Amino acid sequence: MNLSEFEKEIGCDFKNQNLIKEALTHRSYLNERPDWGVSNNERLEYLGDAVLELSVTKYLFDKFPKSPEGELTVLRAALVNYQMLSRVAEEISLEKFIFLSRGEAQEGGKAREVILANAMEAVIGAIYLDQGFNKADGFIEKYIIPHLKTILKNKSYRDSKSKLQEVVQEKFKVTPNYKVIEESGPAHKKIFKIGVYFNENLVASGTGLSKQEAELEAAEKALKEIRD
Repeated sequence: MNLSEFEKEIGCDFKNQNLIKEALTHRSYLNERPDWGVSNNERLEYLGDAVLELSVTKYLFDKFPKSPEGELTVLRAALVNYQMLSRVAEEISLEKFIFLSRGEAQEGGKAREVILANAMEAVIGAIYLDQGFNKADGFIEKYIIPHLKTILKNKSYRDSKSKLQEVVQEKFKVTPNYKVIEESGPAHKKIFKIGVYFNENLVASGTGLSKQEAELEAAEKALKEIRD
């Protein structure tokens, strides 16, 4: 697999080739190639998640100077969730460059989306380490920010989390918050159980292959609790 093809695809020449190699290495691949020479992409994913959130937050803050914090938060969530990131990953042909075990390569559905989304965040983290925030910010503005237009047009930002936030803020004058209750399963295929809380009170919980998926399920259940 030629990493230079991926660099050409995204318009970014890495000074440290090991960074982009690591960003594209799924944990499962190391089970088959323990001599691979780099770690899996989870640390870069962690870093990239923070860089992505800062970049999108800054963009929305500047783009909508009169919008309140709640509206900006909802728009940001629509741009950085795993479904959106997996869609962008498909647009830049990321999947054909990810190093996966044979078993993981056969995965479909939500598991596949999560793998792609995590790799997207890892790539952003790698760009940040290799070339700084401005380059990572430019990558995000080129590939992720353009989806904002469709999100606004279709009002697809109104997922269960945003609806719950609106209802709870209006009815109870608090903002829902989400906490991980439990993580289970193998490291490369974790199941997250997340609770949604009003102040310190647990209202509902959800499970999923990503924290975002579990949060959405928890929000849906909380909405049902309130309506019932």
